[in-house]
Amino acid sequence: MATVPERGPRERMVFSAAQLIRREGVAAAGMREVAARARAPRGSLQHYFPGGKEQLVNEAVGWAGRYAGNRVTRFLAALPDPTPSGLFAGMVGQWTDEYRTAGFAGGCPVAAATVDRAESADSTREAAADAFSTWAGAVSRALVDMGVPAGRAGALATLMISALEGAILVARAERDVRALTVVSEELGPLLDAAVSKGE
Repeated sequence: MATVPERGPRERMVFSAAQLIRREGVAAAGMREVAARARAPRGSLQHYFPGGKEQLVNEAVGWAGRYAGNRVTRFLAALPDPTPSGLFAGMVGQWTDEYRTAGFAGGCPVAAATVDRAESADSTREAAADAFSTWAGAVSRALVDMGVPAGRAGALATLMISALEGAILVARAERDVRALTVVSEELGPLLDAAVSKGE
């Protein structure tokens, strides 16, 4: 498992919780397991997370939403001529690369927390909704910067994230990147067609 040694114990615990959730679900993200993986003293859990596991899960979900949103800038920076299809291909490519090199064990921690806790913990459902909103906001702003009309960018960001999340689930079930390739190839032209030609 990847670690983030340069960060403090609190940040390491949030990161470790996100990694456990994305691989094994919320139930696997026990407080002791998180502390051990983060190399943090168990006594620090109560100090940093007085709200217990629910607070830790919610913060891990929030971290994941911010991480996904921040990745948008990196994907765009890697493109010589940014296009909506190129952005989406970058988003999809992150998962395709992971699955080809590391296997299909991991998924999106926001999706995992939503599936595991949306009905039992309203604060986690809200944290997941906020995380998706953060991610969609970054995608939407990028689309507008590439010439997609603002009125359409939000809907396309939702479409991109929803297609990606669905393809991740199918890829994990099939143990194949086929679904990821399909959504990238099929949505690419539709996304590029949304760019305003400067009427």
